[in-house]
Amino acid sequence: MQFLTLVSAVLIITVQQLVEWRFGVAGLIGLLMLTLGIRANRPGISSAGAVLLALLVSRPAL
Repeated sequence: MQFLTLVSAVLIITVQQLVEWRFGVAGLIGLLMLTLGIRANRPGISSAGAVLLALLVSRPAL
């Protein structure tokens, strides 16, 4: 059980660092809004985070 928790924490930190490196602070805020909205069961917050991340990902295509 300890190993699974450690692997999960390392994976989450890696994803957060990758998003911050690739998309900057706005990407980190979008990821934070998405995860907080899902955990708090607030669809408005999670939708705003998802839209922010989608805009950051599709920015080069626009």
